[in-house]
Amino acid sequence: MAGGASCPELAGAVCEAGALGFLAGGLKTAGSLYQEIKRVRRMTARPFGVNLFMPASARPADPAAVEVYRHQLAGEITWYETPLGDADDIRDDAYDAKLAILLEDPVPVVSFTFGCPTPEALASLARAGTYTIVTVTSAEEALTARQAGADAVCVQGIEAGGHQGTFRDDPADDDTRGTGLLTLLTQVRDSVPLPIVAAGGIMRGAQIAAVLAAGADAAQLGTAFLPCPESGALPLHKAALTDPLFTRTALTRAFSGRQARGLVNRFLREHGPYAPAAYPEVQHLTAPLRKAAANAGDAQGLALWAGQGHRLARDLPAGQLVGVFAAELDTALAQQAPRSTT
Repeated sequence: MAGGASCPELAGAVCEAGALGFLAGGLKTAGSLYQEIKRVRRMTARPFGVNLFMPASARPADPAAVEVYRHQLAGEITWYETPLGDADDIRDDAYDAKLAILLEDPVPVVSFTFGCPTPEALASLARAGTYTIVTVTSAEEALTARQAGADAVCVQGIEAGGHQGTFRDDPADDDTRGTGLLTLLTQVRDSVPLPIVAAGGIMRGAQIAAVLAAGADAAQLGTAFLPCPESGALPLHKAALTDPLFTRTALTRAFSGRQARGLVNRFLREHGPYAPAAYPEVQHLTAPLRKAAANAGDAQGLALWAGQGHRLARDLPAGQLVGVFAAELDTALAQQAPRSTT
């Protein structure tokens, strides 16, 4: 949950409650990540993880397509009274610098999104004592992760909120990409002998039990923790999850240039059909608009990332929510247990 939602306070609270909290490393400087890791360590002595975005594809975005989208957004400039951002301002997410920090001062777990690290990088993290997880959206990607030396894979179903973790962001696949979590779990389990973390639309303990029964070794939840008071998500974003005004989610490139699932609002409806496959160019282009929308209290202009189960979100402190999930999971597992016969 890059962009501020998965902050040290949320990660620390989740860890203290007995789960594995994660700190988002994407969309921030290497220096900011270093400071946030220090904050998590001050909050908890329990294990925690850091997620990194892999560098954008070597294939450059089409400048002409980005320029067309710039013109598409002209009305937003007037509406929010702010200029667009510079699409060429930042070309990478400081991946190498962040990886160097994690090798010099290791954390227990590091996960990766948008691709698979090199075997050398994974081996270096292993030598540092770090457990590595690669986010995958297909059995083929899971095989790549295993061959590179990852310790585990995070299987992300199409139900997941936020950016899709696929290795190759090809617009030609937009109409066909995406497999439901339970089906994808079976495909990966049958293909790759690695531990599996299941992610995508999980909002209840019974769903955790379901993915465990389907072959997962653990479950990863994101949207479920967005409303927590410790979450760094904007209050507008938190309220929108259960606002009857926002009834569904959709995949879109409107805000970042890369496929991501969010609540359907005005910006997504009006610009989604025209947004090019251009990450991070579109991310930087729309940044001032999203900031202006937040300052204006206008949820219709925000990137309201959310999974398909967003209506099941519960506004609880993170530690309490972990306890609720544990109790729900225990109940579901007890119901699954075979009954003895007399």
